[in-house]
Amino acid sequence: MALKAIIYKAQLQIADMDRHLYADHAVTLARHPSETDERMMVRLLAFALNVAPDDHAGQLEFAKDLWDVDEAALWHRDYTEALQHWIDVGQPDDKRLMRAAGRAARVSVYSHASSTAVWWKGLENKISRADNIAVWQIDASQSQALAGLSERSMQLQITVQDGSIWIGNGHDTVEIGPTRLR
Repeated sequence: MALKAIIYKAQLQIADMDRHLYADHAVTLARHPSETDERMMVRLLAFALNVAPDDHAGQLEFAKDLWDVDEAALWHRDYTEALQHWIDVGQPDDKRLMRAAGRAARVSVYSHASSTAVWWKGLENKISRADNIAVWQIDASQSQALAGLSERSMQLQITVQDGSIWIGNGHDTVEIGPTRLR
């Protein structure tokens, strides 16, 4: 018998001063049995950092990357179904990223493992011809602290200012300082 996904619900209060975005979002995440709390929370962080201020050009959605290799962790499709933004979490290989770069106007990757430097060193030259790929590193200790905020039902306050991110649940707060690798 196959294991089923675990459903998580999150109420996000986003105050992104860098993008002048102030919004509330209710999101539902399906956590694949092989996914960790850490990866799921980085997906949620990627949503908060990339959600548009309105839905005039489509919506950012959680996709099924762990179920289907042809899907991203998140993606933004416009109303014609054209792929505007492909977002991956983890350490995808160069073939996946180049395929995504050909399909989407923008590609973003959020890597959160302690082995990010080794992965990036092997990948950097292989994706150099794709100008639409942005790669972000989240320190492993920060993403592990973020995993500590994970609950089946979450109410999170996310504040972004000058490139720093604070995520709190009313009891604890985690500061994230992503580093742009590309």
